[in-house]
Amino acid sequence: MILTDLNMKRILVTLMLILSVTALFAQKERWQVRSGNKAYGKGDFQKAELEYRRALDKDSASLRAKYNLANAMYKNQNAEAALQMAGKMLSDSTGIQPSEKDMPAIFHNMGNYSLAQKKWSEAVESYKNSLRINPGDMETKSNLAYAQKMLKNEQDKQNQQNQQNQQNKDNKDNKDQDKKEDKKDNKDNKQDNKDQNQDPKQDQNQNQPPPKITPQAAQQMLQAIQNKENETQDKVKKEKAKLLQSQQKEKNW
Repeated sequence: MILTDLNMKRILVTLMLILSVTALFAQKERWQVRSGNKAYGKGDFQKAELEYRRALDKDSASLRAKYNLANAMYKNQNAEAALQMAGKMLSDSTGIQPSEKDMPAIFHNMGNYSLAQKKWSEAVESYKNSLRINPGDMETKSNLAYAQKMLKNEQDKQNQQNQQNQQNKDNKDNKDQDKKEDKKDNKDNKQDNKDQNQDPKQDQNQNQPPPKITPQAAQQMLQAIQNKENETQDKVKKEKAKLLQSQQKEKNW
């Protein structure tokens, strides 16, 4: 396709309009950022946050507007949202990426946002990331030392609490064991007292089962008694007979 002079002029005009609109939005974005900076400097953080949001409406990729908005939200007691905004600056691949020169300040601020939420471990890591790029920053070093101290205090407190919980558990287990042993001892003592108070003869008699006699055995016992009785009677009769014989001889002489 061959472009005529007229077509070329139309294309150039379109490009100029696009550039003009972009420049206009960029100017408005910068103006909103400057307005937000003035409010921030005066301590009017709510107005500053509003102006930075307006700047992002004009240019959603504005790194300066995002950075300043995070600080304004932090000043407005919204450290969690500020931390999220700072995180987007590092992870958003569609916007303008922070330069290496910007990274130490971003990490430093993220450490501050974490401190405000008592996220000591996250704060320590953010300050260390900042110092890896700019190791000479004394303010970051000071904040890192504070965050490390608070982290250690939290860990010591947690360890102490764990030890106390374990000690309480051990004491409870010991008390439960003592109660079980006392209960068993009381039961054994009661049984011993019962055994001591009981008559041994009575126990012996109670332990011996009553004799069992079958009808056949009973009949045999009766028969044996009867036989014994018959033998006794026969013996008596024989004794009487001898006595009579003796008397008869004497009479006959």
